[in-house]
Amino acid sequence: MSIIELTDEHRSWARDLLIENWASAQMVTRGKVHQADELPGLVAVVDQAPVGLLTYAIENGECEITSLNSLVEGVGVGSGLVHEAISIARLHGCSRVWLITTNDNTHALRFYQRLGMTIAAIYPNALEESRELKPEIPLLGMDDIPLRDEIELEMRL
Repeated sequence: MSIIELTDEHRSWARDLLIENWASAQMVTRGKVHQADELPGLVAVVDQAPVGLLTYAIENGECEITSLNSLVEGVGVGSGLVHEAISIARLHGCSRVWLITTNDNTHALRFYQRLGMTIAAIYPNALEESRELKPEIPLLGMDDIPLRDEIELEMRL
């Protein structure tokens, strides 16, 4: 597997992947709308085929991971993308890498904590505001858990 920078070559693939997995290429975190398919990103590639995508935004000395998708589970696609994003954040002098997930995403909570991230904050009922910005956000998430809260995870650099 190799990890490459997201370029125009993979932009339409990235847009389609984001829409398929998140109902839109827009990501909402802490009341901010990101057009994820236009952000910097990383693509994991196996045999010249893209198998993972991570998008990020660097702002105010911090790197926010705005989306992460792995098309192949259990072989290091997601962790490879996150580790590369951390390296990029360090190169840019960022003080931390952070992200938002939702209360239903227990898989992501386990995954990011195994990578060394910690829970920095919980924002109860934050998805009410997020739905005003992105109405496609469903009421129920994974395992039919009501989608309500944003959970912020971080790694200090």
